[in-house]
Amino acid sequence: MAHLLDTLQAGALTLHNRLIMPPMATAKSEADGGVSKAVLDYYQEKSKGGCFSLIIVEHSFVSPEGKASKNQLCVANDHLVEGLRSLAQVIHSNGSKAVMQINHAGSATTQEVIGEIPVAPSPVPHPWNGNTPKELSKQEITNIVQAFQDAARRVKEAGFDGVEIHSAHGYLLNQFFSPLSNKRTDEYGGTIHNRLRLHLQIIAAVKAVVGNDFPLLLRLGSCDYKEGGITIEDSQIAAKEFEKAGITILDISGSFLGYKSPGSSEQGYFSPLTEAIKKVVSIPVILTGGITEPQAAEKLLLAEKADLIGVGRAVLQDSQWAKRAIETLR
Repeated sequence: MAHLLDTLQAGALTLHNRLIMPPMATAKSEADGGVSKAVLDYYQEKSKGGCFSLIIVEHSFVSPEGKASKNQLCVANDHLVEGLRSLAQVIHSNGSKAVMQINHAGSATTQEVIGEIPVAPSPVPHPWNGNTPKELSKQEITNIVQAFQDAARRVKEAGFDGVEIHSAHGYLLNQFFSPLSNKRTDEYGGTIHNRLRLHLQIIAAVKAVVGNDFPLLLRLGSCDYKEGGITIEDSQIAAKEFEKAGITILDISGSFLGYKSPGSSEQGYFSPLTEAIKKVVSIPVILTGGITEPQAAEKLLLAEKADLIGVGRAVLQDSQWAKRAIETLR
């Protein structure tokens, strides 16, 4: 039996194989961030056949000032829960587990999108848009913790199997983790443990409302690939802290460079990061990044580079990819 077809138990989450669909923004929501027919149709198409053991739904904003872009899904209002429930049901009806990713864009958004100056840990221009954000006050940080907690509650109420906290790709939590964007001198800046403080507060707040048995994932931007930025050693420390705090699965990706890795185009190009993190934690680790062939996924699992394989862009281009991959390995 191919390793990609092995089952995996992660906390209360039972996965029937090691193949997952990672979160990919569709920009198909209603104007208010509600689940549209286009969103339902998209996930119906991608989840058909249940070939993915887990589908992580695209990043969804936890509060209005954390909205990243137009037509992004929203988890910031109770009245949207019914639509989210329909989305979870579509994925479940096809035989996959469903997790929803929740996010705050921080300075990765623009005034055009949110109608006000974006916020961040420090007034450092974001490399994507060059705009200088407003530094968050401690009260505003407390409000963000509450927003993540409320969003996670809505995800559970909507019938999802878990929730994923987004701390990658240059968004707010990634901005707190990275020394490139976090220049604070209070308890949220400086040492790595201070830069992780907000993450741990959010994890604790989320667990307080969803319970210890509800799977909690975290997507971590694990390296800045730039002097003075996040190193893999930083992320090993972070990973151990997240495991202690109760994270069920770690989902590894890039930081300010997004989902790309400089100087590498091989399939599974984040595997040096996942391999290093697997050495220091016992919870499952997800590897994504340029994987387009089932044999490459199988090889990465066999080499113990990761526990779960995420295939995104190949599936974005071809909804039958997962079905053919599984048939190839059987």
